[in-house]
Amino acid sequence: MPKARNILLTACGGLSIVALWYGAVVILGVPEYIAPTPARVVEIFIAEFPLIRENYLPTFLECILGFTAGSAAAVLVAIVFVHFATLRTAYFPIAVFANTIPILAIAPILTLIFGIGFLPKALISAIVSFFPVLVNMLRGLESLRESERELMHVLSATRWQIFTKVRLPRSLPYLFSALRIVSTTSVIGAIVGEWIGSDLGLGALILQSAFNYRSALLYATILASSSLALIQFGAVVLLEKWVIRWSG
Repeated sequence: MPKARNILLTACGGLSIVALWYGAVVILGVPEYIAPTPARVVEIFIAEFPLIRENYLPTFLECILGFTAGSAAAVLVAIVFVHFATLRTAYFPIAVFANTIPILAIAPILTLIFGIGFLPKALISAIVSFFPVLVNMLRGLESLRESERELMHVLSATRWQIFTKVRLPRSLPYLFSALRIVSTTSVIGAIVGEWIGSDLGLGALILQSAFNYRSALLYATILASSSLALIQFGAVVLLEKWVIRWSG
């Protein structure tokens, strides 16, 4: 019953936003080239679905690959850092510094190096995913209680046993908290990469629609981009439930 109530409240919240959008456009007399009505966006989405679908697949693949590769790399680096303090001291500040560089500054560099193909967009998506997962995974791996450390010492547990029996299970909530965040931000990374240099993908279609004052298509493409984030977020939530149940 509470779940059905939450779904109903979410649906009502979404409908209220759509109603507010429609009312603002109609009452204020906003021209369609600035802000179309929701009905017009849906109409164009259906009419231009082949075009949107053609640009959807490249962005989808960039997001999936970037999110997966960036998160996996962050998990591996976090495991190395937590077991080798010297490497962490040497390289973690570099990771922090790299994270301060705006992605809009990194994207042109990767485009110059790798061209305007698939790879630089996936790399940008991976870079966006890397640091939040690294930080949260480190926190999770280091979240052992003092009593647990003492128990492992008394039992003469090996480093591998401590990792598999205590550190890894402890880190899972931290890891999935980060994955939920980067499942959406990785989409932004791929689209930013397409803005810098691409003739295919949802980011490229957004720019083309804006430059040609096709605002209805622009809004429809933005909705398609949001669906990518929702798909990845939903996949992470389902994976989290499965992993937590399995590990428990």
